[in-house]
Amino acid sequence: MKKALVIASAMAALVSTPAFAAPGNTATAQGEATATVIAPITLTHDAGAALSFGTFTAGNGGTVTVNKNNGNGTAGGDVTLVSGSVESADSFTVGGDPNRAFQVTTANGTVSDGSNTMSFTTDVKKNHTMDGSGAASFTVGGELTVPDSAPAGTYTGQYDATVTYN
Repeated sequence: MKKALVIASAMAALVSTPAFAAPGNTATAQGEATATVIAPITLTHDAGAALSFGTFTAGNGGTVTVNKNNGNGTAGGDVTLVSGSVESADSFTVGGDPNRAFQVTTANGTVSDGSNTMSFTTDVKKNHTMDGSGAASFTVGGELTVPDSAPAGTYTGQYDATVTYN
């Protein structure tokens, strides 16, 4: 019986002992990592450019719209563009990573003569792609809301344009 107890104890110890890893049960290989740094995107307002709603009479109010593609202006409502009025789309130059897509967003704005204010919305083509040298440009049109009997004066203002890589 003593012999059976010794054999049973030896078997229990053998079964409860963890197995050690034999050579060949593990392997290691090198992985790869990469990173690509691209040119930062830049935005420059073109010198002398402006979203110009031109020269007009307000009448009982209406709108002046400037086409983003060609800068042509049209009046709506009781607003009348006067002879010799020059309307124009604003323009910007973008620089960055060649052939990379980017998006343009513009905010709406206001123009003021210091006492009176008129609001405008902006209109811009949203999606663009840099050329092979990393350059692009875009133009901004918009629509000015002219209130009834807006006072005569020179109105100026600003708006924000933002470019972001896609």
